Amino acid sequence: MDPLFFKGGNIGELAVYGTVNDLAMCGATPLYLSCSFIIEEGMPLSLLEKIVFSMKKASAIARVDIVTGDTKVVNKGAADKIFINTSGLGVVEDGVNVSGSNAQLGDIIIINGPIGNHGIAVLSEREGLKFETEIQSDTAPLSSLVADILKVSKDIHVLRDPTRGGLATTLKEIALSSKVDLEINEEDIYIQEEVRAACEILGYDPLYLANEGKLVAFVPLEMVSDILIKMRKNKYGKESKVIGKVLKSSEGKVYLNTIIGGKRIVDMLTGEQLPRIC
Repeated sequence: MDPLFFKGGNIGELAVYGTVNDLAMCGATPLYLSCSFIIEEGMPLSLLEKIVFSMKKASAIARVDIVTGDTKVVNKGAADKIFINTSGLGVVEDGVNVSGSNAQLGDIIIINGPIGNHGIAVLSEREGLKFETEIQSDTAPLSSLVADILKVSKDIHVLRDPTRGGLATTLKEIALSSKVDLEINEEDIYIQEEVRAACEILGYDPLYLANEGKLVAFVPLEMVSDILIKMRKNKYGKESKVIGKVLKSSEGKVYLNTIIGGKRIVDMLTGEQLPRIC
């Protein structure tokens, strides 16, 4: 991760929340994490302590235990300060079957808030860019939000966190895996004005920027109202809203209804994502 610390988060929190969210997107309740460090010789101990403390705090917030791990120190120049590897263990309740290949005709697509904050926060910190309003990363654990969704119904078809490649790539992957066409509405996708302005200046499409505290859920139409009510009561779902639906069984296309009244095909991210998030 470069930089190790950014507005709204750091590599330690990201390591914990990233694995917690991966488990949650499978419909699992995260329980335990492993954690391994590869540390470059000469890294200040004070910096390591700060990272470890942030991981302890993040694991408490996410309600998981870090139960095992390992530490290796490598020669100076053999690593970029520190690499953190985490893996996790969780439990999926009976009746829960969440998968990127489970999207069904008529499903409604919900997202829990604005997109693009993490990508711009990391880029601005890395490049020393200054904006009038400070843009914070959305780094957050989503396990409690997923638990609330599953309390409404276990019949949730898809859960995914749009990290590398952003919302556009995530939806395209789901469409291809489920062999369905999706339709999303640009006017319903919330992008904070500061993020939108930064993207216009830097030439980025916010649909492809990384997020670290967002999820998309594909749910049956009849459950949408109850699920939105439940999500909006959660700290991490206050800005949840519907952004689209599953149109039909097909080859896996994603259509964006634009604000100006046109229709655009949304495809996978091509090339290297800028900035890399981990």
